[in-house]
Amino acid sequence: MGNSLGCSASGERLVSAARDGDLVEAKMLLEFNPCLAKYSTFGGLNSPLHFAAAKGHNEIVSLLLENGADVNSRNYCGQTALMQACRYGHWEVVQTLLLYKSNVSRADYLSGRTALHFAAVYGHVRCIRIVVADFVPSIPCEAISSGISLRQRCDQVALSKFVNKTADGGITALHMAALNRHFDCVRLLLDLHANVSAVTFNYGTSMDLIGSGSTPLHYAACGGDLKCCQILLSRGASRLTLNCNGWLPLDIARIWGRHWLEQLLAPNSDLSLPTFHPSKFLSLPLMSILNIARDCGLQSSAMSSDDNDLCAVCLERTCTVAAEGCSHELCTRCALYLCSTSNVTSETIDPPGTIPCPLCRHGIVSFSRLPTTSTKELKLSLALSLCNPCLLHPRDLNPPTNTCRSEFRKNCVSSVSAELLCPVSCSPFPSVAIPSCTCKDGLCPPVEAAQRETDDQSPPHQLQNGSCEQDKMDGSRLEKTSCSSMFWSRRSCQREHQCDSEINT
Repeated sequence: MGNSLGCSASGERLVSAARDGDLVEAKMLLEFNPCLAKYSTFGGLNSPLHFAAAKGHNEIVSLLLENGADVNSRNYCGQTALMQACRYGHWEVVQTLLLYKSNVSRADYLSGRTALHFAAVYGHVRCIRIVVADFVPSIPCEAISSGISLRQRCDQVALSKFVNKTADGGITALHMAALNRHFDCVRLLLDLHANVSAVTFNYGTSMDLIGSGSTPLHYAACGGDLKCCQILLSRGASRLTLNCNGWLPLDIARIWGRHWLEQLLAPNSDLSLPTFHPSKFLSLPLMSILNIARDCGLQSSAMSSDDNDLCAVCLERTCTVAAEGCSHELCTRCALYLCSTSNVTSETIDPPGTIPCPLCRHGIVSFSRLPTTSTKELKLSLALSLCNPCLLHPRDLNPPTNTCRSEFRKNCVSSVSAELLCPVSCSPFPSVAIPSCTCKDGLCPPVEAAQRETDDQSPPHQLQNGSCEQDKMDGSRLEKTSCSSMFWSRRSCQREHQCDSEINT
């Protein structure tokens, strides 16, 4: 990626400028040699684009992309700049990368994680909203009353496949959001057709203390967040699902000392669940304004002397788009910012995901380009996409189920078909610790202590199989007591540590 001896010193200066946010230095270096935008550090650990995205320096990210940086370039771990931006929650950088058509479905080399997984693990709900923008169609006003078209149904299928894409061990973004107690992410993912019954499988990294065959409700029980459990149950999660260890979500809560969840997760619980409205982070018009920005640019400078043509929000730029319905005109940048940041709860506006107009509060479902707006195509990198985007696997993510609520249902997962794995970019690798510890006070409580407290409250199926359960509890997996060491911890991978330490130096 350009690591010749002649440009090494300048490349390292650009890396330092990208890390430190020195826009003046970066401009000077790229004016002298635009090819430096493709530079990477020694060993290919990270490029300047990775540094700028991880640190949230949006102007430098735009500058690098304008000078030919590959928006889909990978570092030593196979991570893209979009993954780094989602990991650290820099939603403006995510927005810029999507304007340059970053591939949201690429997976890293270590464990098949996508940008959506990184955003869900760390609870960056605004990044999730932007990452899925190209899968959520902006419905024109005249099409709402005519029902859902065939194209929209196809878009929903693609959205469901993307949201339910699994990483190593069958982990979905919903599993990780539930484990780490990010209830806003859980609600948004469920509104985006995340599969509430998705189960992990015994392949790649072992799920030490929960086991394969676990649903997002098992993970939410381990995380211990009441609201996450309530949201999952209100969307159809089953309290009666047994994983391959024979454990209910209730058993997971008892093992990890989440005693406040026992009454809610009991198989015969009669607690009423609160009503959860659609997520306030849904954004229907985001796809339409993204496409307009890609075609016309953001047009940062005013192009007319007539004050009537200026955007009523910023009073700086010319109006380029109009909101369908109320027809109020805005500039592209303000409309894009509005769709990316608005989280106003409006239960009276239909459909869910409508954004209130800043001028009249009318619900906006789509933006249209004004006839006077000129086309200005962004300079895009035409890098070859090796794997795009594992959405063609013939797996049915929402199989029909006829679960009887009066019987326990056990998930037996013994092997994984090769059809579920992409041979190019999604094959599982030894993984690292993704989620942080879900306990507030250091280490999680020892499992043995939690088990002694709940011996008298064990469910009937545990009493009947006491010896079998005792053998499981005696296993080596119970020797670990921290959440950070129980998942994704078969081996530690030095590659990601090297890339992260270089960025955080």
